[in-house]
Amino acid sequence: MPSPRPLLARLRALLILPAFALLCGCDMVVLNPAGDVARQQGDLVIVSTLLMLLIIVPVMALVVLFAWRYRESNKEATYAPDWDHSTSLELVIWSAPLLIIICLGAITWVSTHLLDPYRPLSRTAPGKPIAANVKPLEVQVVALDWKWLFIYPEQGIATVNEMAAPVGRPIRFRISASSVMNSFYIPALAGQIYAMPGMETPLNAVFDKTGAFQGFSANYSGHGFSSMRFKAHSTDQTGFDAWVAEAKKAGAMLDRAEYLKLERPSEKEPVRRFAGVEAGLFDMVTNLCVEPGKMCMHQMMALDAQGGMGKAGLHNVRQLAYDKFGGRGTHAHGGKSFVGEICADKQGIAVRAAPKPGNPRPLTGAGMKQPSAEPSPTAPSVASETRPRPLS
Repeated sequence: MPSPRPLLARLRALLILPAFALLCGCDMVVLNPAGDVARQQGDLVIVSTLLMLLIIVPVMALVVLFAWRYRESNKEATYAPDWDHSTSLELVIWSAPLLIIICLGAITWVSTHLLDPYRPLSRTAPGKPIAANVKPLEVQVVALDWKWLFIYPEQGIATVNEMAAPVGRPIRFRISASSVMNSFYIPALAGQIYAMPGMETPLNAVFDKTGAFQGFSANYSGHGFSSMRFKAHSTDQTGFDAWVAEAKKAGAMLDRAEYLKLERPSEKEPVRRFAGVEAGLFDMVTNLCVEPGKMCMHQMMALDAQGGMGKAGLHNVRQLAYDKFGGRGTHAHGGKSFVGEICADKQGIAVRAAPKPGNPRPLTGAGMKQPSAEPSPTAPSVASETRPRPLS
């Protein structure tokens, strides 16, 4: 008859087996992504972990070895109470971690530049460089309370809590927010990047396999944060065209008035589609001037760069209050709650040209000029609307 102790040990072992079975069904999307950028980031995690294990594993093994070798019952172990120094041992103890830190530092420095989200992509997959005539798909993203708005300026549509992109085509995200800071994250595509009001953050990425992937906010932003999720669809070009055609059937128009309704706080918002988008809406969101009659941030900066408006501007400066009396979108903005616009551009804000593909040669910079020739500073012009670009 088996003793109770071995029987209990066997039962504990059997209880662990279901846990292993559950782990076998997990999809570690960070290490099995659907985008070239995310795949390089996953490889960086693996390489960094293996390099650190070169120290961790021997140290853990030596702990067990020393505990066994110098146990009290082992009378054959060397006993040297006056020993205090060994040059050879010091070299091993300090050189091994130093070499690993140098390797980690070099890999981190190189990867930080090559995987910079601001850097235009140079390839869609290993050995597949991007042709110079390939135009990235621009997707404008706005983090709202508590939902995601996606604007496709090239296709003239917009969606809520759903996005799509053709596989193999570079994607150029332009990301902002309406009220509080958020974090845009599609683990299968690329790393997370922050979305902040009054600022624009770019992200360059590409899908290299089809499927439906999860996207969400990786930064706590209030009561509805846990429901701030969306589907990211990666399809072939035919499937993407069909998705765009389906959105155009919605018939709704996303203009300033509709956006002001949309930005009101709401939770678990269903997927919505808009067949049309008012020109320049994303730049109005970024410059905090969606409300009619409100001065845009870039206009205010251009005026300041010219020395301001002088005494004439005293009557146009009023209290600026976005979230002082409630969440953004929850109260009406009267004419005295912001700085009024004076010389607005009726044609809207000029659309920026898409950046050129990145240089495939690593560490030579993405179109960066040599610092030898320093351009002479010139003051921006209000008429031409040359202005500093708000970035995070």
